[in-house]
Amino acid sequence: METVISSLPVLLLGAVKTLQITAISVFIGCILGLIAGLSRLSRNRVLSFLAVCYVDFFRGTPLLVQIVIVYFGIPQILKDIQNQLVQAYGITPVFENIPIFLAAVIACSLNSGAYIAEIFRAGVQSIEKGQMEAARSLGMTHGQAMRYVILPQAFKRVIPPLGNEFIAMLKDTSLLSVIGFEELFRRGQLIVGATYQAFQIYLTVAFIYLVMVVSFSRLVDYLERRLKTGD
Repeated sequence: METVISSLPVLLLGAVKTLQITAISVFIGCILGLIAGLSRLSRNRVLSFLAVCYVDFFRGTPLLVQIVIVYFGIPQILKDIQNQLVQAYGITPVFENIPIFLAAVIACSLNSGAYIAEIFRAGVQSIEKGQMEAARSLGMTHGQAMRYVILPQAFKRVIPPLGNEFIAMLKDTSLLSVIGFEELFRRGQLIVGATYQAFQIYLTVAFIYLVMVVSFSRLVDYLERRLKTGD
């Protein structure tokens, strides 16, 4: 018990890091997801094809593999290109490695954006076609109708699945421990390595995850009720 109490401040700092990386990744993922989701619905075949490739790749491969590719694979490619430029033109090398925080944000954001793209696509398609036709009949362009009529209604419908995506990403950040990012689970691993109190520490880590997930679930439920009241 003393080990758990003395380790709690370190674990709580790890929890803050977990929330930070989750919030940033889901925020960026929402931007990427909105762009990809609307591109999938676009009549432009090139945009639609690119969006499908993006969504299929990041939904069809494990997040763990994506994290490793971003942190270990991309730097290798960039260094190879840099070395070729150095040999050919004598350019001074400038690239070293991707900072671990940046790699974590890139990997989690790209993964989250692929799932959010499908959430937004389904949300937009759930709006009755008559809404678009009515907006166009009032003289709105397709973009204006999407911005002022379709998307505001779709946003209300996608809040529950967006909440689920946030919770899923909150738990998936534990995979970042593979590259040494010191979020909640990684800090638990380090404490276990120093104290050999695996059961107590990992149980505490699980409880902290549970508190965060349940708290956010209640927040999403509250927002959903408020939006229904507004309707």
